[in-house]
Amino acid sequence: MARHTDWTTSSSFFTEGFLFVGRATVALLVVWALWSFVNSDFSTTITVADFAAGQNAVNLDPPNPTFYDDPTLSYSIDKPLKNWDHKRKEWLKYHPAFAAGARERIVMVTGTQPKPCPSKLGDHLLLRFFKNKVDYSRIHGYDIFYNNALLHPKMTFCWAKIPLVRATMVAHPEAEWIWWLDSDAAFTDMEFKLPLDKYNNHNFVVHGYPRAIFEDNTWTSLNAGVFLIRNCQWSLDFMDLWASMGPTSPEFEKWGKIFSSTLKERGDSTYADDQSALVYLILKENEKWRKKIHIETEFYFQGYWVGIVPTYDNITRSYSEMEKEVPTLRRRHAEKVSWSYGALREPHMKKESLRRPFMTHFAGCQPCNGKHNIIFTEKDCVDSMEKALNFADNQVLRNFGFVHRNLLDSSVNLVPFDFPA
Repeated sequence: MARHTDWTTSSSFFTEGFLFVGRATVALLVVWALWSFVNSDFSTTITVADFAAGQNAVNLDPPNPTFYDDPTLSYSIDKPLKNWDHKRKEWLKYHPAFAAGARERIVMVTGTQPKPCPSKLGDHLLLRFFKNKVDYSRIHGYDIFYNNALLHPKMTFCWAKIPLVRATMVAHPEAEWIWWLDSDAAFTDMEFKLPLDKYNNHNFVVHGYPRAIFEDNTWTSLNAGVFLIRNCQWSLDFMDLWASMGPTSPEFEKWGKIFSSTLKERGDSTYADDQSALVYLILKENEKWRKKIHIETEFYFQGYWVGIVPTYDNITRSYSEMEKEVPTLRRRHAEKVSWSYGALREPHMKKESLRRPFMTHFAGCQPCNGKHNIIFTEKDCVDSMEKALNFADNQVLRNFGFVHRNLLDSSVNLVPFDFPA
């Protein structure tokens, strides 16, 4: 026992001595590292070339001055921003890791009001709408920014999006496109990818009906709740002009009267809303603006829910039949590659009317405040939103092995292997 005790004591002594020396060495290394960092010239030790490779290229800023170092730069819609195309180009030059794929990079932007919803189901529904956008962004590799702060005290309600989109352009010079979506718009085809090549010669994309715009002159001829805008000087100037008709204008009420006298279906309202302003700009302004605006008519860049929701059941059956006939389409796969299955489906799409609508927009339902259009009931809106969100959710959950069997039921079931063979 004595020898055992002596060995234990000796071992403990050497162990503690070793630990002491080890700790002292680590402490000295930390002090040396801090001294070296404080006394080094950071600007001379990191170069643009260092940022062209590895994670540093994405996570850190090189020391070169950019437009962000200009004290006169403003994120506010109140102060025009000039020479933006050059400033973006210079920023990308100093951040070469973002140059690859820059022409297709999208930042999705959405948001809600700063305070809780007064409607009983409002916050829950808006959370589900946001989840839907996050799902789509994750699948397609887009960044998403959700905001619930007013960035301009006068630009409220429908106008709040303009200062937000403008600030996002400045915050994300690496993005070619900013994609605004109203909080009550839901993706209902999670595989579909925007045909960006189609918009090479345009800077602003919105869903609408050209005949209703240019012949009927109706304020509902398009919907300003979903739009894609290029991150460029043209867009900044366009938004300045658009905002000049809004609540910051001393002639705000006058613009409301002009819109009502020019656009049909507005009645005698004196409120100048953003959608009427957009239709008016397309109708009345010069070619500088109109020729760069694309009115999307070939797919539901945003579709009115009243005509779309009743088609979900037939569309679901149509896709199931397609997958029964084509084993590749029902093959299990990783979520990361799920968007590619949209292209695989194209040769087997028999009827355009049975294609999933890209986006379903619940204009008029007002899920947050509950003050829906009087032509609908609350049940109409709530049930239809539930169906749309579960219809989209099934496309996401399928990759996790589950689906909602009933679009009005939040419960899920396991998907059998090789379903729906």
